[in-house]
Amino acid sequence: MSHETLPIFPLGLVLLPGLPLPLHIFEERYRDMVARCLDENVEFGVLLYDGAKLRSHGCLARIERILKTYDDGRLDIVTVGTDRFRVQEMDNSGSYMQARVERFTDDDSDDSSIGDLRNDAIQRLQAFVDLGERSIDMQTLESLDATSLSFLIAGTDAFEAHEKQRLLEITSTGERLRRCVEALEGTLERLELNRRIRKIIGTNGHIPDAFGPEP
Repeated sequence: MSHETLPIFPLGLVLLPGLPLPLHIFEERYRDMVARCLDENVEFGVLLYDGAKLRSHGCLARIERILKTYDDGRLDIVTVGTDRFRVQEMDNSGSYMQARVERFTDDDSDDSSIGDLRNDAIQRLQAFVDLGERSIDMQTLESLDATSLSFLIAGTDAFEAHEKQRLLEITSTGERLRRCVEALEGTLERLELNRRIRKIIGTNGHIPDAFGPEP
């Protein structure tokens, strides 16, 4: 694969392909970075930084639009995740980080189970949305291919940042979907338990005798 040198934006979150990321740009060095991206029509890389370690795998962000510009130079922008990348070499010589990066994709040429995994994942995601009292456009969901679906699920709040990072680094759609389905099943069990407890408590304001005597 070919290498390219792009700006790097370290953040305390994980960007995933196809998902939006609104940003408030206030530091001068990142205002310069955004200006370059707009002028040269290039993407910038988002890498997870947890306060101690900068990860070597991330996702490129394309600036979709500028929501607001402020008199002091700050910007509100909306970006969207595009390709994933691996850092080959960091360059800290400028005002903002840059890196020589290599893009990478999934390889599932021999995985015949992706269709079934995709169906399972859609069912679990629908149940997750229902229990969380949220909404989702099922028509749009059904139109997603397996890879896009796997990243959509990985981007939900069912996963912590370090879990999203692991899912981003996986190079198999099938394996990512398997992990997503397993994680959603665990989350669904917790949500269902919480729902039942709220329902029980909501009936009379007290926990019933099965949970112990009333005070």
